[in-house]
Amino acid sequence: MKTSPLVLLFFLFSFISFGQNNEDQLKVFIDCSSCDQSFIKQEVTNLSYVRDRLLADVHIQVVSQNTGSGGDLFTFFFYGQNDLAGIDDTLTMSTDLNNTRDEVRRKQIRIMQLGLVKYMIKRGYYDQISLSFIGNDSETTELVVDKWKNWVFRINGNGRMNGEKQYNSVGVSGGFNIDRITDKWKIESGLWTNHNKSTYYFEEDTIISIRKSTWLDLSAVRSISNHFSVGLFTSSFSSIFENYQLNATVTPAIEYNIFPYSESTKRQVRVIYRIGGRHNIYHEETLYNKFEETLLFEKLGVAAEFQEKWGSISGSVEGSHYFHNVDINRVNFRLGLNLRLFKGFSWRISGNLSLIHDQISLPIGDASEEDLLLSQRQLQTGYRFWANTGVSYTFGSIYNSVVNPRFGD
Repeated sequence: MKTSPLVLLFFLFSFISFGQNNEDQLKVFIDCSSCDQSFIKQEVTNLSYVRDRLLADVHIQVVSQNTGSGGDLFTFFFYGQNDLAGIDDTLTMSTDLNNTRDEVRRKQIRIMQLGLVKYMIKRGYYDQISLSFIGNDSETTELVVDKWKNWVFRINGNGRMNGEKQYNSVGVSGGFNIDRITDKWKIESGLWTNHNKSTYYFEEDTIISIRKSTWLDLSAVRSISNHFSVGLFTSSFSSIFENYQLNATVTPAIEYNIFPYSESTKRQVRVIYRIGGRHNIYHEETLYNKFEETLLFEKLGVAAEFQEKWGSISGSVEGSHYFHNVDINRVNFRLGLNLRLFKGFSWRISGNLSLIHDQISLPIGDASEEDLLLSQRQLQTGYRFWANTGVSYTFGSIYNSVVNPRFGD
């Protein structure tokens, strides 16, 4: 199909690199965990890369989100500082599953260069910019038609092994995914299976531990408005470790986002309610003297995430219970902070806490020593948690533009 005659113009800005003093260069701080910053420094040499956002003339923050095609959508936030304060901008770029790492990092450089042009002009660094126009020679442009209608298929498999004199382990896993993600619909499905065999050799005995598990997930989410969504989630899995021969669940859900979904790269506070049914078939008789049962349950949760110049905050709380006995319940808490509190100082903390009173699949009887040592069986507990934290303080030269790969990892 052809569109009406149209000439497409693309702006390609090339930064001219030559010997300069640091004071004659734009000071930039790149806040991007997925960027190859060494490559950026090698390719774009007419910028001064500083070690802290408060030292920069321009703070570039990059946030990535997964796309339906298996690629990523990168959002670049540009914040002007010092004499450039108030000059902010936002640019986006997308990648697909077939892009190589080199293609992605070159696209990222292009977007960063485009976003920095207005700051270069404001500073009067005209001699550091060249401008060319790339035009379309044809009078018409092809309208792209997606023959797959946004459906994406993935097949994957993995194998691993490790060992030593008295121990070896072999594992295989594999599965497939079929997804379709548009503005209105988010449809995801996947099947995954895992098989792991561990062998322990002792002087008078050999112990073999086998763990198998299989998951099947299907979900469909419909966009209702810029704040509301509804969904239907189904899942099925089996696990020797968790004593499930079959765990099949169907769960309708509704979600409300206090902020518009269009602002999800910067902020979101989502309230999610789920109500559903679950049918369980167990390998062994449970503590509740069940081999099979069908149960109704509900979940209510709140999840929040904020991305700001000074760092990011994310967290969630979710509670669930079964209707036949509300004492069979669980509450999960999650928190993540990555803060730049003042010049040169950053603090990171993350953690998760689960208050567990719903282990309905635990088999009757005590766990053996072998079960404990080989982790072949889920153990009874009232809670699980993990946490980590760290601080860093950097001082000295504010410039960080040199790349030296000698004796690198």
